[in-house]
Amino acid sequence: MVATFRRHTLAGEMLVLQLAIVVVVLLAVAAVSLAQSEATFRRVEGRRVAALAEQLAATPLVRSQLARPAPDDALDTLVQSTYVQSGVTSVTVTDDAGRVVGSTDPTAVGGRLPLGTGVTRGRAWTGPLTWDGSPELVAQVPVLGATEEMLGRRLGTVMIGEAYPTVWQRLSGASSYLLAYLGIASGLGVAGSWLLARRVKRQTLGLEPREIAGLAEHREAMLYGIAEGVVALDPQARITLVNDVGRRLLGLPEDCVGRGLAELGIDGRLRDVLAGAGAQGSPAKADRHDEVVIRDGRVLVMNRMTVTKDGRPLGSVTTLRDRTELARLEREIGSFRSSSELLRAQAHEFANQLHTISGLIQIGEQEEVVRYIRALHQRRQSLDVTLSRRVRDTAVAALLMAKSSLAAERRVTLRISDDTALDRLAPEDAADVATVVGNLVDNAIDAVTAGGADPADDGAWVEVGLRQDAASVEIEVRDSGPGVAPELAHEVFAHGFTTKAAEEGERGIGLALTRLVCERHGGEIAVTNTPDGAMFTARMTVSHPAPAVAEGVSR
Repeated sequence: MVATFRRHTLAGEMLVLQLAIVVVVLLAVAAVSLAQSEATFRRVEGRRVAALAEQLAATPLVRSQLARPAPDDALDTLVQSTYVQSGVTSVTVTDDAGRVVGSTDPTAVGGRLPLGTGVTRGRAWTGPLTWDGSPELVAQVPVLGATEEMLGRRLGTVMIGEAYPTVWQRLSGASSYLLAYLGIASGLGVAGSWLLARRVKRQTLGLEPREIAGLAEHREAMLYGIAEGVVALDPQARITLVNDVGRRLLGLPEDCVGRGLAELGIDGRLRDVLAGAGAQGSPAKADRHDEVVIRDGRVLVMNRMTVTKDGRPLGSVTTLRDRTELARLEREIGSFRSSSELLRAQAHEFANQLHTISGLIQIGEQEEVVRYIRALHQRRQSLDVTLSRRVRDTAVAALLMAKSSLAAERRVTLRISDDTALDRLAPEDAADVATVVGNLVDNAIDAVTAGGADPADDGAWVEVGLRQDAASVEIEVRDSGPGVAPELAHEVFAHGFTTKAAEEGERGIGLALTRLVCERHGGEIAVTNTPDGAMFTARMTVSHPAPAVAEGVSR
């Protein structure tokens, strides 16, 4: 049979520990009481036996008996009388040689009495002495001659002793209420230990130390083993816990635990999500799910959950996921989707034109067919010439050509400003400029078509302006839409609104990523309202293409 051992519970261990402390305290109190009792005994009883010894040594009968060669029974009678009247433990008388001549213990007569310091020189002495097998507090007083012949001569010694009390006698004699005090203290200590054990048990949610240690180990393994960042805040918005991934994603220092968000320089939308506060003009949100925040060039998706216990707020826990690469892939997929939409729009436009030509041929209007084809050619050639003359970078020009077809399908006029001038760019710069232009044009088209009315009836338009100097490109996109609310002019980038989502109050990352591209090139993006609508202005630093590349393209 395998023996099983039941482990002690935390409450039991606390109770045993507290009881041990109570016992130690009681022992210390008892030791102090014993020490005080002994000191009192030596002080009080030492004076008493010294006085009795001096009184007996000064008795003429003692002097006369010790002056004789052999004391008679009178000395024994005096010794017994003193013993009975004073209630001391022992009375002993010796001659000048230290030999006992009278004692309350008949067996000690004739023996030697150990004398204290200075007694042989005529001085009294008081102190502990083991006599007759038991420790006693004794007083030894020399008997001096009083007659003319023996004046000042030591005739012998008188010793009176009082036995030391037992430990129990000392404790009972220390105070009449000592035992009661010790009993009350013991009872209070036991009760307090039991209550403390119960309180600790409640505060640890009934968990034992080994279980608490296991939870702590599992928590550490979980926090530092997962790929997501975790940040915990207390109700005062101070960081109480953060793992390595969370500290890296938020750019926090090593000593961030215990510091507030404001102290760490966390503000804006990131602070709103972490602290559960609402954006300007919106109500607070305790819990937040899949909130997108841009932090140090990273696209973070955050989920916040409040922590409460018995209706009392304890703080919050927020998880963070780095979605930068996913956002890049989404942009690439979006560009492919946009390309497919552009191709579909062009196909739709060409189909309509072919249907028109087919109908004219069927009704025999050959001359009208010629005029219609000539008009289509002139319009396409005019747009091609305008773009090729003002926008010399083929990637950006092709994008604008495709966007014009998409805008035409949505009954919006896309036009190029008269001051547009863009030279060839390096391939990586051209891609980023095309990304910014495409996002701004898409947002502008969404803005002018968001009302639900026919854009053609309102003369909806979007205008693109591109200007380039020695080191930078300025992109300006204007539209005839309703504009952007002044209070959202900054939020539209910081919070990742898109123009369409801003009206619906939802979050997006289109314009926020556009700003990210501009900032990566050392530029910026801003939005203002004009009498016609909104105007987005972006600036980016670009480099000139390598001569070999430029030469190869020109050839």
